[in-house]
Amino acid sequence: MQLEIITPDKKVYSGEVSSVSVPGAKGRFEMLNNHAAVISTLLNGKVKIKDKEGVKSFDVKGGVVENLKNKIIILAESV
Repeated sequence: MQLEIITPDKKVYSGEVSSVSVPGAKGRFEMLNNHAAVISTLLNGKVKIKDKEGVKSFDVKGGVVENLKNKIIILAESV
């Protein structure tokens, strides 16, 4: 899956990942390869990703996540 984490100031992350866990408005959820399409608002919290280098986390302050055809875009207010 391709992931981009973007703030109004810069692109924070761009790369291939195997999973993404986000603090959704109705609770934390994880997206894996071939996940159903989803759009959700995000609460303040940690975005956790797994890529070829291991597990990484980013503290986000609200935003929106969209997953469509294995491309995930996180638009965060700040990281």
